[in-house]
Amino acid sequence: MTTPPPPSGAEPNDGPSVRIGALVPLTRPGWVEAGRHLLAGLELAVRDVNRAGGIAGRPLELAVRDTAADPQRAAAAVDELAHLGVAALAGEYHSVAARAAAARADALGLPFLCSSAVLDALTDQPTDRVARLPPAQSHGWRIYADFLLGTGHRRIAVAAEPSVYWAAGTGILRDHLAARGGTLVELDARTLTPAALCGELVERGATALLLLVGSPEPAVPIVRSVRRDPRLAELLVGAPAGQPEFTEWASLLGDEGAAIPFLRYLPEHLGPLGTRVRTALREHLGEAPSFVGYEGYDTITVLAEALRAHGTDRSRIAGSWPHLAVEGTRGTIRFSRVPGIGVLQWARPPVQVADRDPAEPDRFRVLHTG
Repeated sequence: MTTPPPPSGAEPNDGPSVRIGALVPLTRPGWVEAGRHLLAGLELAVRDVNRAGGIAGRPLELAVRDTAADPQRAAAAVDELAHLGVAALAGEYHSVAARAAAARADALGLPFLCSSAVLDALTDQPTDRVARLPPAQSHGWRIYADFLLGTGHRRIAVAAEPSVYWAAGTGILRDHLAARGGTLVELDARTLTPAALCGELVERGATALLLLVGSPEPAVPIVRSVRRDPRLAELLVGAPAGQPEFTEWASLLGDEGAAIPFLRYLPEHLGPLGTRVRTALREHLGEAPSFVGYEGYDTITVLAEALRAHGTDRSRIAGSWPHLAVEGTRGTIRFSRVPGIGVLQWARPPVQVADRDPAEPDRFRVLHTG
């Protein structure tokens, strides 16, 4: 649901509903499937809040804006939503767009609960106005590196494209591996064809290749080329950013897309709320929900709790982050300061390394938890 802007001069939340701005990648080059799951979770939670009486009797309403993973578009959306009178911002999947949105929200005094972006440097300076549900990239990607080391991989290659997010991930992996006797080889996915990339992997003796690239291009052609190269039959292919979580991956790659470990933010077992939300999201999406759907649901659940306790005053909502304890789909959500992170952070979200089962690619295996 997209709400048009009010007339110039409208006051925040002067209508009958309480509005939350939702930033979601719904068009390319954004990761559209992730955006669809995120929006489904946000909308389901809004429906549940309203069925339970809304916010002090006022219905909760989403004002949705498509960021398309574009930082400038995300920042412009924040300006528009602030003028619209939203009490808070929710959402965003892509770190580069979330970073732009966080900076603008902070400047405007608009509380922003980031649903799914993990970049450590979500803001340049510490702020009380921005909080985040997923683990910081440095936390999750170190767990992924521990998984690689624990399965015997010491010489690891990354095929990467240029971006702040991929560069940050490369640095985290390099430092963590080096401290434990591992090495990291960087390969430029822009200049190497998939066939040339395979040759580099053989020449450099890599035992694992991590895809720090967009999907489906160039990730899918790289996977196909590696899988079909007999010299690389024992090579582990990994995708820490989570590309194999989504059905597009399985539909494009079939069996070749299995056994590619990725990060996801789910507990080993869902509780009653998580189980109910999983059923509702599956019915809405027509497929099993990804972890991103749960992140969307939890975002609204947290914001609704803050709104019930503090009304629509933006400064009071932002000030409530450290004092909240909210039962979400994946555990109790509490926010705190984490060293080196400038936003309020759910310090202990669940982290898994999982893959698609080669024997049954529609089924996921949990390989490691952290």
